[in-house]
Amino acid sequence: MQQYELLSTKFRRVGEKIETINAMPPKILRNTFLTLFCIPVGKLSGMDVNCGGYVQDHGASALQQGKITEQDIDRALHNLFTVRMRLGLFNGDPRRNRYGNIGPDQVCTQEHQDLALEAAQDGIVLLKNDGGALPLSKSGVASLAVIGFNANNATRLLGNYFGPPCVTVTPLQVLQGYVKDTSFVAGCNSGACNVTTIPEAVQAASSADYVVLFMGLDQDQEREEVDRLDLTLPGQQQTLIESVANAAKKPVVLVLLCGGPVDVSFAKTNPKIGAILWAGYPGEAGGIAIAQVLFGEHNPGEVSSISSERITLPWQTTSS
Repeated sequence: MQQYELLSTKFRRVGEKIETINAMPPKILRNTFLTLFCIPVGKLSGMDVNCGGYVQDHGASALQQGKITEQDIDRALHNLFTVRMRLGLFNGDPRRNRYGNIGPDQVCTQEHQDLALEAAQDGIVLLKNDGGALPLSKSGVASLAVIGFNANNATRLLGNYFGPPCVTVTPLQVLQGYVKDTSFVAGCNSGACNVTTIPEAVQAASSADYVVLFMGLDQDQEREEVDRLDLTLPGQQQTLIESVANAAKKPVVLVLLCGGPVDVSFAKTNPKIGAILWAGYPGEAGGIAIAQVLFGEHNPGEVSSISSERITLPWQTTSS
């Protein structure tokens, strides 16, 4: 009861629902564990909906065994239908309701696009900045090499479970607007990085004043029902990054696009990698936000080494 009250009073308004998506154990444990533990704990903790078949398959058994009560079910139904009523789903033709005619002209307003940019900016975290590698200077960068499979793919900025974006530009396209002499080599075929063009990437890096790498993961590596086997960058990504860093004239900048954690200890301790930015999957405005951070037009967050909390610091006070 205390768990339910906590969720009801602290994490939602009355009538809102708590939903889980397949937040249940593996199949091998389902029949017994779900009935005796997961469903009762979930319902008593305030879970109203399971987006999957677990509760449907095992809820009746939990009820029969007295692990949950009809009152628990009634409470969940009350919350579910309250939300549906608030959305006007029982008020006739949904196209005539409050949310029935939201079109692209409303979704893609300038205000909403500005919000997308702000969200992308605020999600970028500076993990390393040795020797003032960042920010870059527009006037001081005569040539730029952009390397990495995540540099020129707008879809990868979105992660998953997304609607059609209003406008998307890739990091490469934005950086080409900052530095006229910008070259690009993907280096890897994908996040798996099992096909590489390392010699071409090394050549580009050795010919440019500055180098920015866009590495990390993609949806082939992390998505619903796909588990990773370890935290290291997949395939030949580390080899590519280190080869490029060794060939570059100055310490390189590594930008990570990924949703889950990755172990980049090798980059943290490598003096030829001057800065590391984590950008997540920043959405439709991610390319713009990353470029603004790289060139000092927006201050990134920095992870505190003491608390691991994200804090925002001006560029001029950011240290490695």
